[in-house]
Amino acid sequence: MKVSVVTPNYNGERFLKTFFESLNNDSQLIGEVIIVDNGSTDGSRDYIKNGSFNFPVVLIENTENLGFSPAVNQGIRKAKNEYIFSLNNDTEIKKGSIKALVDLISSDDNIFSVQAKMLQYDNKELIDDVGDEYNLLAWTKKTGENHNSNEYVEVNEIFSACAGAAMYKKSILDEIGAFDDNFFAYMEDVDLAIRSRIYGYKNLLCPEAIVYHIGSATSGSRYNEFKVKLAARNNVWVVYKNLPIPLKIVNFIFLFLGFFIKYVFFVKKGFGSTYLGGVKEGLSTRGKIDKVGFQTKNTKNYFKIEYKLIINTLKFLKK
Repeated sequence: MKVSVVTPNYNGERFLKTFFESLNNDSQLIGEVIIVDNGSTDGSRDYIKNGSFNFPVVLIENTENLGFSPAVNQGIRKAKNEYIFSLNNDTEIKKGSIKALVDLISSDDNIFSVQAKMLQYDNKELIDDVGDEYNLLAWTKKTGENHNSNEYVEVNEIFSACAGAAMYKKSILDEIGAFDDNFFAYMEDVDLAIRSRIYGYKNLLCPEAIVYHIGSATSGSRYNEFKVKLAARNNVWVVYKNLPIPLKIVNFIFLFLGFFIKYVFFVKKGFGSTYLGGVKEGLSTRGKIDKVGFQTKNTKNYFKIEYKLIINTLKFLKK
């Protein structure tokens, strides 16, 4: 079974040599690598056009930066294979990892996505992300961040796969919808994961697949105005889009506290007005977002999602 690797690129020429060389290690499983260039002004496009690779490379050239979600969706629509490997350009993948992902995702029809164990590029003994957990406060937490790489060695269910190194089934994406173009970047993978859970699918960590990740290579630092505002706006959309009215009512106090505490946090970081602006934008523009329609057959899945939100909240509060 061949894999379509889908990678957005924006001025990432400095990462591409390492990126492509690492993919060469698993070239026998790669049907194509689709690079969606978001209006790069460096030498990215020339590097790709003139490069010699062990697999077909498809270059989609956008005239402007459309964002992560629209770019990945372009690649998904172009992809010829059932397994879509969404992989950031600032990564290096260990040999055998693609096979490990394929073996796991193909083992069960109810698996929607599998995430690689993401390790820090500059300190390969430390974990970057082994799955994103979402809780009642509407907070997303990277599981395992800064833990030793020897941890998380078993396959286990995660709330959401990080789209920086995750494999998805195209047939299920066709069923439930791909990433939401409106999100541009940030929270789009959590939104997709909740949607998959509403439909009864599951997301897993594949610890045998190793990806070394630089992180924040396109947007810059951990906190900046661009990231803070977009993440705040998109988080409002995630709640509005995916939670039916009964769950919004039940979780209202937690959601309010979550957004308020985040506001106080960003005030201390100097981004208070930026965060608040993102929340306001999310509320004022929520009408442009297509809500996930409630279906009676999915009722039990909403209870499972609520249970997981509670568990993730308790886990977070214990730390």
